Amino acid sequence: MLKVGLTGSIAVGKSFVLEVFRELGCAVLDADKTAREVVEPGLPAFDEVVQTFGKEVVTADGSLDRPKLGAIVFDDAAKRELLNSIVHPRVIEAQDRWLQAAEKDQPHGIAVVDAALMIESGGYKRFDKLIVVWCDPAVQLERLIRRNSLDEAEAKKRIAAQMSQEEKKGFADFLIDTSTEREETRQQTVEIFNRLKLLL
Repeated sequence: MLKVGLTGSIAVGKSFVLEVFRELGCAVLDADKTAREVVEPGLPAFDEVVQTFGKEVVTADGSLDRPKLGAIVFDDAAKRELLNSIVHPRVIEAQDRWLQAAEKDQPHGIAVVDAALMIESGGYKRFDKLIVVWCDPAVQLERLIRRNSLDEAEAKKRIAAQMSQEEKKGFADFLIDTSTEREETRQQTVEIFNRLKLLL
């Protein structure tokens, strides 16, 4: 099985690209979904997060208050590192279990794992190829403001808290530019899928 990492900064269109890979027959995993699953109530990561950040990050129904936690860590690099040190190892373990299952299911297939912090965490090294999704910074800012209902200053702060798009592009085996129409992004994704199939 060919193991492919898919990454990119916030609000650049990774989810759409992942969906196209799914439509093309790849096994796909969204690491954001995995990151939510590993901090569900009753799991060790949930308890560790609450011990570290306090009971104010728990909602009335007993689950993690992700917006509140996000606001705390986006403003503080040390706290962000602390949260990542709790969550990332669990996410990587869950991804590895998923990859093993996908390989049994499709030994000659392509598995694509989407994770925003794949480069920062070093997790990208476990993959055969790395795709970096990127877009024009003005487009990224506009998408983030619209998607998360943020003001411009808050959106810029969230973008600045991540590794820059230019730096991420330096790690890529393949690049997908999502600055324009979705159809153009789809065509780029199909072209890369066809190139990946040649590596099987």
